Amino acid sequence: MADSTLPTSCDVLIRGADLIDGSGAPRRRADVAVTDDRVVALGDLAQVSAGRMIDASGLVLAPGFIDVHTHDDFALLNTPEMTPKVSQGVTTVVVGNCGVSLAPLAIDGRPPPPLDLVAGDGQWRFGGFVDFLDGLDKDPPSLNAACLTGHSTLRVGAMDSLDRAATEAEIAVMRDRLAESLDAGAVGFSTGLNYPPAAAAPTEEIVGIAKALTDYGALYCTHMRDEGEHVMAALDESFLIGRETGAPVVISHHKVHGIKNFGRSPETLRHIDSAARRQPVALDVYPYTASSTVLLREFCAKAQRIMIAWSVPMPTAQGRDLEDVAAELGCSVDEAIDRLQPAGAIYFSMDEEDVRRILSHPRAMIGSDGLPNDTHPHPRLWGTFPRVLGHYCRDLGLFELEEAVRRMTAYPAERFGLKDRGVVREGGFADLVLFDPATVIDRASFDDPKQPADGIALVMVNGRIVWRGGSHTGDRPGRALRRGELNRPAAA
Repeated sequence: MADSTLPTSCDVLIRGADLIDGSGAPRRRADVAVTDDRVVALGDLAQVSAGRMIDASGLVLAPGFIDVHTHDDFALLNTPEMTPKVSQGVTTVVVGNCGVSLAPLAIDGRPPPPLDLVAGDGQWRFGGFVDFLDGLDKDPPSLNAACLTGHSTLRVGAMDSLDRAATEAEIAVMRDRLAESLDAGAVGFSTGLNYPPAAAAPTEEIVGIAKALTDYGALYCTHMRDEGEHVMAALDESFLIGRETGAPVVISHHKVHGIKNFGRSPETLRHIDSAARRQPVALDVYPYTASSTVLLREFCAKAQRIMIAWSVPMPTAQGRDLEDVAAELGCSVDEAIDRLQPAGAIYFSMDEEDVRRILSHPRAMIGSDGLPNDTHPHPRLWGTFPRVLGHYCRDLGLFELEEAVRRMTAYPAERFGLKDRGVVREGGFADLVLFDPATVIDRASFDDPKQPADGIALVMVNGRIVWRGGSHTGDRPGRALRRGELNRPAAA
């Protein structure tokens, strides 16, 4: 920008940062000026005055991170400060993953697992998707949210029994409700075909519902039917649904789990690349060798170790190994699983080399898959993005810092059609994170999971500071990002 076009003043001026703009371009030294919710100038801004000056010497300034795989639907309303996310530099979350969205569904009582991971008794009150988005508008969180509509949520609302395929009439009801959600602003449709509420749904049911995506150019995001022995068939099903509906496909938290499947990631990644030559396909991944969800016997059978995340009848089990709990109860592990229900668990069932290989893949975005309602959550809820930056990028050299930032910012913004976000540029929204590349690291652990990261100096959402100096500012400038107000998702 020439000097004659520089603003004379701005609200906030960040001085002397090492700017990594999200595009993948090399870092450069720059000042960044913010007025209202936008970046208004960047470069040498020594002559620009500001209401607030921030010295960023020695720090990296990047676009705010986009967490593409979350279960923060109810947390956005219940704990709107969203401290686990803003403390690690996240400024936008994608909610409604794995077939579970808080809307459209209004029911009394506790929903079936895994819907109870997102919200519990009396918390399912949004019969229409527009009601959920309006609720975010009226009581905004500290960060932005783009929202998916979940298949399991639609099934619970439309079917009297979940252990069978939907009828044509029920498919029509679910397709209409998906279309209503897309009209309201949902960015796509998600499935969780590995879970009991959706396991009986054949491919034809998913295609029948997902036909609603075609006219909107909206996404299909899937927790596939299998991530173990039958992972290749599950990938094929996912690609078929994308082709039949014309929807870009996002493979959720891609992994190969279970000891028998260690080392299979080259096979799955080649298959994804092959499909991506014919249709738009991407994936997300979290940087850990353990997963977390509801306590299911079939998942326990494939894990080397199981830690209890929560249990309604036995709260003291949280944070403890399942085998130790069974010993205390004086029963078998199988019986302990039954006695702990309803419950959640952390499953150590992946190979580190597979995790690194998937993280390194050029189609991989970063998603935490954290569960904010867990009393003893997986550390990914608090640590995912600093762990990628610190452990995998800086310490292990898995990729350059510019590439790590791109996978967290511009790339997911492009995939999800998040207009004017994901890149630091003039006219873009001022979603920004300032961090120390030498010290940024996750502190959350499996034993002590609710710990904020080190090295995150400042986080700004829509031009307002929400995290600074290790503390939340109390500001809540987040927005519901509606599909109709966004760019069409990228086609390839």
